Amino acid sequence: MELDVRNKGTIPVIHHADFSVQGYRVIRELGRNHADERITYLATDCKSQQTVVIKEFNLANETIDWSGSKAYEREIAILQQLEHPRIPRYINSFATSKNFYLVQEYKNAVPLGTKDNFSPAEIKQVAISLLEILVYLQQQIDPMIHRDIKPENVLVDEQLNAYLVDFGLARQQSAKIALTTLSAGTPGFIPPEEQFGYALTPASDLYSVGATLICLLTNTQTANIGYGGLKFPKLENHFHPSFRSWLWRMVQPNWKDRYPNAASALVALKSIPVTGKASVSEILLAAMKLKKRTAMLALAALGMLAVGLTTLVFSQPGGATQQLEESQSLIDIK
Repeated sequence: MELDVRNKGTIPVIHHADFSVQGYRVIRELGRNHADERITYLATDCKSQQTVVIKEFNLANETIDWSGSKAYEREIAILQQLEHPRIPRYINSFATSKNFYLVQEYKNAVPLGTKDNFSPAEIKQVAISLLEILVYLQQQIDPMIHRDIKPENVLVDEQLNAYLVDFGLARQQSAKIALTTLSAGTPGFIPPEEQFGYALTPASDLYSVGATLICLLTNTQTANIGYGGLKFPKLENHFHPSFRSWLWRMVQPNWKDRYPNAASALVALKSIPVTGKASVSEILLAAMKLKKRTAMLALAALGMLAVGLTTLVFSQPGGATQQLEESQSLIDIK
C-alpha cells in the first residue's frame, strides 16, 4: 500500500481493481473471502450507470467437479434459471489472465452478520422473508438447494426484506454432488445429512436457516456455532415456548424430524408469537396433541401386532388358510 505524504501525517492510498476495459468502474470493495481468495466489488456500469456487484474467482483455486464444471460456471447456470426479486440476478461475466468475474444486480442491503440489534419481532420478519425465497427455490420443477445459508449470505434492507446470495454451492435436488464439495459449506450450518454424504432434501436448507436465526437471537458469531447443534446456545426464557419449539425443530439432526419443506415451516411460523408465555389454552392444546400422538402411536403398534398375529395364524400348518381351502374343496365337490 502506498502512502501519500504531501500533507501532515500519512494517508493510505487504496488501489482498486481496474475494469474499465470491461466497461465497469469500481466504487469500493464490499467483502473478501480469505479462504477462497475471493473479492467482491461494488461497481458502476459505465454505459447504463447501473450499480452492480462484481464477484471475483481466482482461476488457480477453482476445482472441477464430477460434471467437468467449475464453481463460477455452476453458479452462473443456477442464477440464469432463477427470477426472484430477492435473489440478485445474473448480468454478465468476463475473465482476465488470472481471474474470472461474475457481475450481478446490486441490492441496497447488508449481510445479517454485520448487524446485531434486531428485536425478536424483526428476526421473525426476516425469517419469514427468507423462507419465502426458499419456497420459491423448492417450487422449481427440480427443487433447488442452496447449501450455504448463513448470516453472511443473507442480506437485509431497511424494510427487513431478506435477500439470498452466493449460489456457488447450490444444487438441484436431483444433481450429483462431487466428493470435493461434500460439507463444503460453513461448519455449524451444514446439515448432518450432508456431513455424512446422504442425499439432500428440502429440509436440508431449513437446518441452515435455523442455525442462522439462532445466531441472530443469541448474538452469536458464525464461527461460534458448532457442528450438529452441539454448540447451539440456549434461547432466553422470554421467547415463547411455541417459537422455541419451532426453532429447535428446524435444527433437528435427523432431517425427518424437521419440517419437510420451507412452505410448511413458513405456515407454522406465521401464527407463532416470538416472545411471551404460553397461555393455559395453548398448554392444554399441546398436551392434547401429545396425547393424540401417543394414542396414534399405540394404535399403530396394535395394528402391526394384529397383522403379525394374523399372518402367523394363516401361515401355520392346519391353520386357517388350510381350513378355508378344505372347505372350498368340499363346496366344489358338492
